[in-house]
Amino acid sequence: MAKKELSRHSENKWVILALLALAQFMVVLDVSIVNIALPSIAKDLHFSQANLQWVVTAYALTFGGFLLLGGRAADLYGRRRVFITAVSFFALISLLCGLASDESHLIIARAFQGLAGAFMSPAALSIVLTEFREGKERNAALGVWAGVSAGGAAVGVLLGGILTQYLDWRWNFFVNVPIGIFVVLASLRLLPHHIGEEDHKIKLDIIGALTATLGLMALVYGLSKAPSQGWGSSTVIGFLVASVALLITFFVNEAKFAKQPLMPLSIFRIRNVLGGNIAALVIASTLFSQFFFLTIYMQSVLGYSPVKAGLSSLPVTFIIGIVSGIVSKSVARTGYKPFLAIGPLFLAAGFFLLTHIKVGGNYWHDIFPGLSLNAIGMGCSFVSMTLAATTGIPKHLSGLASGVLNTAQQVGGAIGLAVLSAVAVSSTKSALSSNTQPLQARVDGFHSAFYVAIGLGLFASLVVWLVVSNQKVGPDAPSGA
Repeated sequence: MAKKELSRHSENKWVILALLALAQFMVVLDVSIVNIALPSIAKDLHFSQANLQWVVTAYALTFGGFLLLGGRAADLYGRRRVFITAVSFFALISLLCGLASDESHLIIARAFQGLAGAFMSPAALSIVLTEFREGKERNAALGVWAGVSAGGAAVGVLLGGILTQYLDWRWNFFVNVPIGIFVVLASLRLLPHHIGEEDHKIKLDIIGALTATLGLMALVYGLSKAPSQGWGSSTVIGFLVASVALLITFFVNEAKFAKQPLMPLSIFRIRNVLGGNIAALVIASTLFSQFFFLTIYMQSVLGYSPVKAGLSSLPVTFIIGIVSGIVSKSVARTGYKPFLAIGPLFLAAGFFLLTHIKVGGNYWHDIFPGLSLNAIGMGCSFVSMTLAATTGIPKHLSGLASGVLNTAQQVGGAIGLAVLSAVAVSSTKSALSSNTQPLQARVDGFHSAFYVAIGLGLFASLVVWLVVSNQKVGPDAPSGA
């Protein structure tokens, strides 16, 4: 009977993929869908300008900080069990996010939502990898997976606008509840019990996960408080010192004490892994900020409705898709280094154009040109940074390399948003003290943040040129390339 049950499940692997992709869709959706709702959230819950970024940052930090631990937990306790548990918590915490009555409630709930996502996402992907045979079948499955991840961002900006405008921002979180319940019930029926045999040889590096995540949170909190309390305040200095202490503890633990470290530092001896992850961290630090600031600019300064703001962001997705397709076909001939070095330069150019946005701006004249260049930069960077950070490394480290790359992107985005938000808030306060009109002062803050983003883009390109070695990847690549 058990064999017959397992056979029935294994014949439905594409149904299983659809179910897992739906869960991944929720995780990706929850980033872009919330961005569009930020101005409405700020107004309803009386967020300060400095604290609003925590709605995005709290999720990204816990998601990135616990992503590797989530993958390890899935291997140790069973992928099916971890996946179903994580989806259940994700849906429950989404409900709590929607019921938030003040900014602290929402920020804390978002942090736990990111934590649930950190266990849900790697468990889902590992099930896909175990169910589909290596080769054409697995490539097709991963193609669907990648498409869902990209589509989640596109759907999120539009769906977020519709829900915020015609219902309420809270529905951006409530929408996860029925989806989560469906995924849990379907998983209990469809996911084979043999998925994710427990491996008791794996030890969870909980100290590593906690010190890394708490250290990053202390860093971001200290940065976020600097504009209001001053860099010399005891709060800012205290949190920055705590951050340094926690992060040093993390690195010492990973290097000397953890029997199975969450992030074996030896992986960074591979130049391309090091260069690819630094580039990913820096590039992500600019992109989180772009969507954050432009969403606020379009709705709070230009007066766009949430739906119009969502539609205004859609071209980015299509441009990224087109450019990524071109890059993925070209790396066999040129290698990935040229695209990874040029991508951040497009980002820098795009941010330079965005430094010219104004109070009475126009979408096609002031936003679209810079947004388009940034989208080209993203399309050049996404494929090439993945290849740089994962190609040519030992097979037994491939899963770790992918997890480290995802972590670098999430952590980079959170830190970058904290830094650029601090710059924007400080610039806005300085402008207001000079009797600048409030809307103009806010735009001046955006300009200052975008100038920092230009510098980050140039730095990422420089790192790639100096650290990453080129390699041709694909069926047309010469043998041994």
